[in-house]
Amino acid sequence: MNKTQIVSALAEKAGISKVDAANYVNTIFGVIADNIVEGDGLVAIPDFGRFSIKHVAERQGVNPSTGEKITIEARDKVVFKASDSLCYYSRKHCK
Repeated sequence: MNKTQIVSALAEKAGISKVDAANYVNTIFGVIADNIVEGDGLVAIPDFGRFSIKHVAERQGVNPSTGEKITIEARDKVVFKASDSLCYYSRKHCK
C-alpha cells in the first residue's frame, strides 16, 4: 500500500474528501517525522508499533564494481518494530 492508497482508504472509511484525507495523512506523517528527527526520537503507538532511531556503527564494506575495500560511515537510521498485537489494531483475529 502506498500513500495514495492510504489517502483513498481514509477518505472512504471516514466519509471525507480525498483532499481532506491527504491533509490529515500529511499532517500525521509530518508529526511522526518531526518527533523522530527533532524530538525524543521515539514514536510509540499502542497495539501498532514504535518508530525509533538506531545508531549503526562504522563498518568495512566492499565496492561491488571494483572489489576495493571501503569504510561505510556510522549513521542513524529510523527503524519500526511492530507490536505483537498489531492484528488487534486492525480488528482482525490473530493467528
